[in-house]
Amino acid sequence: MNRTIRSEALELMKRGESAAPAVITEASLTGLPEPVQRYLRYTPVIGRETISAVRLKQKGFFRTKENQRWMPLVAEQYFTTAPPAFLWYGTIRPFPFVSISGRDIFSGGHGNMVIKLMSFIKLADARGPEVDQGELLRYLGEMVWFPTAYLADYIRWEAIDARSATATIQHQGITASATLSFDDDGKVTQLIAERPREENGQFVLRQWAGSMTDYREADGMWIPVKLEAVWKLPSGDFSYFRGEVVEIEYNQASLY
Repeated sequence: MNRTIRSEALELMKRGESAAPAVITEASLTGLPEPVQRYLRYTPVIGRETISAVRLKQKGFFRTKENQRWMPLVAEQYFTTAPPAFLWYGTIRPFPFVSISGRDIFSGGHGNMVIKLMSFIKLADARGPEVDQGELLRYLGEMVWFPTAYLADYIRWEAIDARSATATIQHQGITASATLSFDDDGKVTQLIAERPREENGQFVLRQWAGSMTDYREADGMWIPVKLEAVWKLPSGDFSYFRGEVVEIEYNQASLY
């Protein structure tokens, strides 16, 4: 990680509230849709303190176009839950000795994605209302890695049926919603939402889906370590990210 990204990560973490974490109890789940309660008991979150900060590392593959070959990716990501924010930094190597770096951030209610070739030639710098909403939706989708945040005041749940529910997140005047699907054990298996996607210089709403698999234990919780992200386009499903969490830690002093 370069010095600038390290500085941004430290700044993001320091903005997180330093209030003492609350302990989650059975009463904390009262009023939630049944599949959400089943999921939070499965993880489990009852009896543990709320998560305020997260650091994780990923490896996987990424592509930008349909029928393009997959490119190897390594990434590191930081989250805070109060307020909701994240910083993601990844490196793709499309060819030997060639690298493309991406820095994706959501903080203070605003998102920004910067992509550079060889760390200094800027290829993209996306920002604006659609990016803000898209990044908040990404945060909602990735909360499966720190599930105590599903009980935060900025999340509202609505029941659908025995195996699905809608989560709505509100922050700094921005709202994003997604439908989560759960299996019989309680695991979250999929998230589907309408997300802004840039096409030919303009943003259009497209259905966006994330599939979560391979649940493993992390600090006493069961979380999915594999995720696949897909745009559901008129031409068909476009899978653009397949990744795996290879390291994760919560509320640790080393995060700062």
